Amino acid sequence: MKIGIIGGGIGGVALAMALQQRGITAHLFERAPVFGEIGAGVQMTPNAVKVLNALGLAEKLKAIGFLPEAMTGRNWESARQLFRTPLKEICPKLFGADFYHVHRADLHAILTEGLDMRNVTFNAVCTDVEQQGEKAIAHFRDGSSFEADLIVGADGIHSVVRDGLWGKTPASFTGHMCWRALVPVDKHPLQFASPDASFWMGPKAHIVTYYVKGGAAVNIVAVAESADWVAESWTQPSSREELLAAFEGWHSDIVSLFRMTDSATTFKWGLFDRDPMPQWSKGAFTLLGDAAHPMLPFLSQGAAMAIEDAYVLAEALAHFGHLQGALDAYEEERRPRTARVQLEARERGRTYHLASPEEQAKRDLEMQQQQKTNPNAVGIKAEWVYEYDARLCVERFRQPA
Repeated sequence: MKIGIIGGGIGGVALAMALQQRGITAHLFERAPVFGEIGAGVQMTPNAVKVLNALGLAEKLKAIGFLPEAMTGRNWESARQLFRTPLKEICPKLFGADFYHVHRADLHAILTEGLDMRNVTFNAVCTDVEQQGEKAIAHFRDGSSFEADLIVGADGIHSVVRDGLWGKTPASFTGHMCWRALVPVDKHPLQFASPDASFWMGPKAHIVTYYVKGGAAVNIVAVAESADWVAESWTQPSSREELLAAFEGWHSDIVSLFRMTDSATTFKWGLFDRDPMPQWSKGAFTLLGDAAHPMLPFLSQGAAMAIEDAYVLAEALAHFGHLQGALDAYEEERRPRTARVQLEARERGRTYHLASPEEQAKRDLEMQQQQKTNPNAVGIKAEWVYEYDARLCVERFRQPA
């Protein structure tokens, strides 16, 4: 089977690696001149780590990652702890894998290190796709084209492959603006940034902070509701001053951390998503990652879902003797899960941002009661996300319909 992958982000390279390990030839097309990712952190939750371990990356992940002590929730103004769920000790026992914080560029690098570069084309900007008979064809800006038995669109929220199959429709601005920044750390940990996945919840805003690069830097994700449309771009420049102004009045720990940011490496963008799709595959095409299910980052699952997709699609293509059976199984396994994550992420945007003191007090009390009932409960109610094991998909493929 000849396969083409459009897009060399985390999902695309994970698929290329998984297929290569199964002896399936795939050619990857990346629009950039080289592999690379922007300087931002990403949470690799146990569900994604199970896949990375299965791909043989356990030791490399350990080398680039940071193991947070716990997941904590805090009040935006007082820093009062709303919940504390241990991660470092319990995740391997409860969920079958560790919970890592990594730098996105480091993760991308370990996924590409073992790829056969003869099967990668850079500066390849896909402009359209079409089906001819049983073959899928991708067309590129330089006038070239690629014909395959299957083409996978791993080309993000503005997917050309998806648009070519179902028509161009705009993504929806969710009313959230997001800042990302990375703070270098000389002495770990900082007095005002605990070695946890820290969720600070405030009125119409929330902030997540965590260490990456083995504790050598703190990653900041700060989200505020905004009526103004902001470009959907990870490289829209911002500044330390703009970040501080947007979160004026927040706890001194947050202010101290934000003052350490560098305007040259502080970015902002608007958060967009789409409703769950009823179908990902059409003819000899299918979608993966944000091309299929863009989601808000409030469950930290964008990269994780793409990695899961990649593993399941590779397993389905290796397991089934025909393309349609593989694509049907892939969608049956993945669409219900990713749709739930999309919708639950939207809901977290509501619960993290409750505006009135009464609503906040009710939420905080519920979190504290949950903590007393089960100290190991994940405060953001994501146990069902972490429990999933993509490695078992073949067993589910074998079950009668």
